Amino acid sequence: MNDKFEELIESYITHKVGISDHFLSGALAGLLQAHIARLNKDGNMKPAGTGNDQLLQHDRSVRSDKIHWIDKKSKQQDELGFLDYIEDFIDYLNRTCYTGINAYEFHYALYETGAGYQKHVDQFRSNDNRKFTCISYLNDNWTEADGGALWVYHDDEIQKILPTNRKTVFFNSSELPHEVRIAHRSRMSVTGWLKRV
Repeated sequence: MNDKFEELIESYITHKVGISDHFLSGALAGLLQAHIARLNKDGNMKPAGTGNDQLLQHDRSVRSDKIHWIDKKSKQQDELGFLDYIEDFIDYLNRTCYTGINAYEFHYALYETGAGYQKHVDQFRSNDNRKFTCISYLNDNWTEADGGALWVYHDDEIQKILPTNRKTVFFNSSELPHEVRIAHRSRMSVTGWLKRV
């Protein structure tokens, strides 16, 4: 487990975007995939907005994914297993990098065919609690032709990351603009933020 945590942190320190290609176990990724599919079938994945609670806006030309928030009140073992794993990562991050993370928030994200999210940063202008963005992908056999890549804008280049199954991406929530390119088939992830509150 610590090897995966170290891989994510070391690549973040070196490249400003941490990537671990097999951060999630195959078993956990499969359970989370199935859970998102059930939520969507039952109508529990809702259109996402932009902005925080006070300034929430819905504009599908800007952002067109569907989400479902998760937390430790859940009775779903897959969700609790994921959040326990994230808590272990936060503990490791705080012990090794002194980040002071003391909270988090995560949701499932589903980009159906034709959905995307325009260029943005994750930290709100009115609230700087979000310190790190953490995205875990749940997409089997993803290729460039499927679209849906995460484009991260560095000063002199665009880093293009395919949302392949079990991969986790980790970066500073205030520093790097990024976007989700239009998906050509359903694209799933668990997306969230590590916070100081």
